[in-house]
Amino acid sequence: MNQLVFIKDNQVITDSLTIAEMFDKDHNKVVRDIENQICKLKEAGEEKWGVANFGATQYQHPQNKQLYPKFNLTEDGFAIVAMSYTTPEAMKMKVKFIQEFKKMKEYIQKQEQQAQDPVELALQTSLKNYQEIKGIKEDVLLLKDSMRIDGRQEFAIKSQGKAKVMETLGGYNSPAYIALSKKVFSRMWRDFKNHFVLPRSPDLPKSRFDEAVKFIAMWRPDTSMAMEIEALNKQTHLKLVQ
Repeated sequence: MNQLVFIKDNQVITDSLTIAEMFDKDHNKVVRDIENQICKLKEAGEEKWGVANFGATQYQHPQNKQLYPKFNLTEDGFAIVAMSYTTPEAMKMKVKFIQEFKKMKEYIQKQEQQAQDPVELALQTSLKNYQEIKGIKEDVLLLKDSMRIDGRQEFAIKSQGKAKVMETLGGYNSPAYIALSKKVFSRMWRDFKNHFVLPRSPDLPKSRFDEAVKFIAMWRPDTSMAMEIEALNKQTHLKLVQ
């Protein structure tokens, strides 16, 4: 049996002569089968695929020395043409061709690895390991950024927020606290969620906890609310003076 596949221009191929011999077909018939497939590929808008997988060439007849057309075929090209060969013997031969394509590809890959500069191979391995480690670190950072604050941190933020509102309103017993506490609480947490772009304050990322503490410490009511708080507490102070 002739070699079923061979290497040409660093590509594993077979040719129409080998197919004709192995499938016990007239070579002209195999050439017509290939040309029919090329025509169908053109009609389907896959002309580039046909060019890449069927290479038209010639061979010299051993007896009359005349040149005749033949085709070189990639594994995909072979599969397209041999698809119509469905006898039991043809099926066995297709399996053998596919096995030979696989063996030849593995052989080329092995040869390339052996011929590769050891230093270059080591650098490529190091680069691959670095990229994998970098990917893991990025995943960890992403996970960390997406983790929400825990129960202890949520309690600390709420407690600080409550203390801040009480301080802003002048204490628990102040008129402003009695009249405006709900409004001021709502305004502060609204500002908090807007600043951190959150649907709910407990959704704060763990990585921004310190920033949240600083935000609450620096928070102030807007001018209108500040004036309303001052007016309520001042009225009560005036009553006490009178």
